Amino acid sequence: MAKQEITPENIREAAYLMWLDEGCPEGRDQEHWLKAVDALNTPAPKAKRKAAPKKAAKKATPKSAPKTRAKKA
Repeated sequence: MAKQEITPENIREAAYLMWLDEGCPEGRDQEHWLKAVDALNTPAPKAKRKAAPKKAAKKATPKSAPKTRAKKA
C-alpha cells in the first residue's frame, strides 16, 4: 500500500472536517490545522489478522487396551 502524500489540500480538508465535528468554533483554525497534520502523519493501525481456527484433536484410543469380542453362546 502506497503512503499518501500529505499536501496542504489534505491538511485543509482534514482541519475543516475537525472544525465541523467540533461545531464550527471561531478562532481555533491553527489548532485544527496542527491536529490535522498530526492525524495525517500518524500511521494507520495495522489490521490484526485473525488466527486460523485450531482443528479439534482426534480422540486418542489407547493402544494398550485389548480388543474384546463377544462370546458366542
